[in-house]
Amino acid sequence: METPTLVYDGDCGFCTRCARFIERWIPSDARVLPWQFADLDALGLTEAECEAAVQWVGADGVRAAGPDAIARLLGDSNPLWRIAGAGLRLPPVPAFAWPAYRWVARNRHRLPGGTAACAVASAGRH
Repeated sequence: METPTLVYDGDCGFCTRCARFIERWIPSDARVLPWQFADLDALGLTEAECEAAVQWVGADGVRAAGPDAIARLLGDSNPLWRIAGAGLRLPPVPAFAWPAYRWVARNRHRLPGGTAACAVASAGRH
Protein backbone atom coordinates (compact mmCIF):
# COMPACT_ATOMS: atom_id res chain seq x y z
CA MET A 1 0.00 0.00 0.00
CA GLU A 2 1.36 3.39 -0.95
CA THR A 3 -0.92 5.66 1.07
CA PRO A 4 -1.57 5.38 4.80
CA THR A 5 -5.26 5.13 5.67
CA LEU A 6 -7.33 5.99 8.73
CA VAL A 7 -10.66 4.16 8.75
CA TYR A 8 -13.53 5.40 10.95
CA ASP A 9 -17.24 4.72 11.48
CA GLY A 10 -19.06 6.76 8.85
CA ASP A 11 -22.44 6.03 10.45
CA CYS A 12 -21.42 7.94 13.55
CA GLY A 13 -21.92 11.71 13.50
CA PHE A 14 -19.28 12.27 16.19
CA CYS A 15 -16.74 10.10 14.32
CA THR A 16 -17.49 11.90 11.06
CA ARG A 17 -17.03 15.25 12.77
CA CYS A 18 -13.64 14.09 14.10
CA ALA A 19 -12.68 12.89 10.61
CA ARG A 20 -13.53 16.32 9.18
CA PHE A 21 -11.38 17.94 11.88
CA ILE A 22 -8.50 15.66 10.91
CA GLU A 23 -8.87 16.47 7.22
CA ARG A 24 -8.98 20.19 7.90
CA TRP A 25 -6.43 20.66 10.69
CA ILE A 26 -4.00 17.72 10.71
CA PRO A 27 -1.85 17.76 7.58
CA SER A 28 -1.13 14.20 6.52
CA ASP A 29 -0.82 12.13 3.37
CA ALA A 30 -3.25 9.65 4.92
CA ARG A 31 -6.62 8.95 3.40
CA VAL A 32 -9.42 9.32 5.94
CA LEU A 33 -12.28 6.99 5.00
CA PRO A 34 -15.46 5.67 6.55
CA TRP A 35 -15.14 1.91 6.83
CA GLN A 36 -18.49 1.50 5.12
CA PHE A 37 -16.94 2.79 1.86
CA ALA A 38 -13.42 1.40 2.24
CA ASP A 39 -12.08 -1.73 0.56
CA LEU A 40 -11.57 -3.59 3.83
CA ASP A 41 -10.11 -6.66 2.13
CA ALA A 42 -7.42 -4.57 0.44
CA LEU A 43 -6.65 -2.90 3.76
CA GLY A 44 -6.53 -6.22 5.60
CA LEU A 45 -9.33 -5.16 7.96
CA THR A 46 -12.61 -6.74 9.03
CA GLU A 47 -15.95 -5.10 9.74
CA ALA A 48 -15.67 -6.27 13.34
CA GLU A 49 -12.33 -4.48 13.77
CA CYS A 50 -13.73 -1.31 12.22
CA GLU A 51 -16.86 -1.44 14.36
CA ALA A 52 -14.70 -1.83 17.47
CA ALA A 53 -12.35 1.13 16.92
CA VAL A 54 -10.83 3.54 14.43
CA GLN A 55 -8.16 1.74 12.36
CA TRP A 56 -4.80 2.81 10.89
CA VAL A 57 -3.11 1.00 8.04
CA GLY A 58 0.27 2.53 7.31
CA ALA A 59 1.96 2.68 3.93
CA ASP A 60 4.37 0.11 5.41
CA GLY A 61 1.44 -2.19 6.27
CA VAL A 62 1.65 -1.51 10.02
CA ARG A 63 -1.82 -1.62 11.55
CA ALA A 64 -3.07 0.03 14.72
CA ALA A 65 -6.44 0.61 16.37
CA GLY A 66 -8.05 3.15 18.69
CA PRO A 67 -5.67 5.61 20.35
CA ASP A 68 -2.72 3.79 18.76
CA ALA A 69 -4.23 4.55 15.33
CA ILE A 70 -4.64 8.20 16.27
CA ALA A 71 -1.02 8.33 17.48
CA ARG A 72 0.13 6.90 14.14
CA LEU A 73 -1.94 9.45 12.20
CA LEU A 74 -0.43 12.27 14.26
CA GLY A 75 3.02 10.80 13.69
CA ASP A 76 2.39 11.09 9.95
CA SER A 77 1.75 14.83 10.23
CA ASN A 78 3.81 17.99 10.82
CA PRO A 79 6.28 18.34 13.73
CA LEU A 80 3.76 19.76 16.21
CA TRP A 81 1.28 16.93 15.66
CA ARG A 82 4.12 14.36 15.64
CA ILE A 83 5.01 15.47 19.17
CA ALA A 84 1.41 14.87 20.24
CA GLY A 85 1.45 11.45 18.55
CA ALA A 86 4.70 10.52 20.29
CA GLY A 87 3.18 11.62 23.59
CA LEU A 88 0.29 9.19 23.08
CA ARG A 89 2.83 6.35 22.87
CA LEU A 90 4.90 7.24 25.95
CA PRO A 91 4.22 5.24 29.10
CA PRO A 92 2.00 5.52 31.04
CA VAL A 93 -0.23 7.35 28.51
CA PRO A 94 -1.30 4.20 26.59
CA ALA A 95 -2.56 2.68 29.85
CA PHE A 96 -4.99 5.60 30.15
CA ALA A 97 -5.63 6.20 26.45
CA TRP A 98 -7.52 2.95 25.83
CA PRO A 99 -9.96 3.36 28.75
CA ALA A 100 -10.54 6.98 27.67
CA TYR A 101 -11.08 5.86 24.07
CA ARG A 102 -13.58 3.20 25.16
CA TRP A 103 -15.44 5.76 27.31
CA VAL A 104 -15.73 8.10 24.32
CA ALA A 105 -16.89 5.22 22.11
CA ARG A 106 -19.61 4.27 24.61
CA ASN A 107 -20.75 7.89 24.99
CA ARG A 108 -20.23 9.27 21.51
CA HIS A 109 -23.95 9.80 21.02
CA ARG A 110 -23.74 12.40 23.82
CA LEU A 111 -20.75 14.25 22.34
CA PRO A 112 -20.82 17.13 19.82
CA GLY A 113 -22.01 15.82 16.47
CA GLY A 114 -23.30 12.62 18.04
CA THR A 115 -26.72 11.29 17.10
CA ALA A 116 -29.05 8.54 18.27
CA ALA A 117 -27.56 6.34 15.52
CA CYS A 118 -24.20 6.61 17.28
CA ALA A 119 -25.72 5.12 20.44
CA VAL A 120 -27.26 2.20 18.58
CA ALA A 121 -24.05 1.54 16.66
CA SER A 122 -21.90 1.72 19.77
CA ALA A 123 -24.02 -0.69 21.84
CA GLY A 124 -21.77 -3.65 21.05
CA ARG A 125 -18.48 -1.81 21.40
CA HIS A 126 -15.93 -2.49 24.13
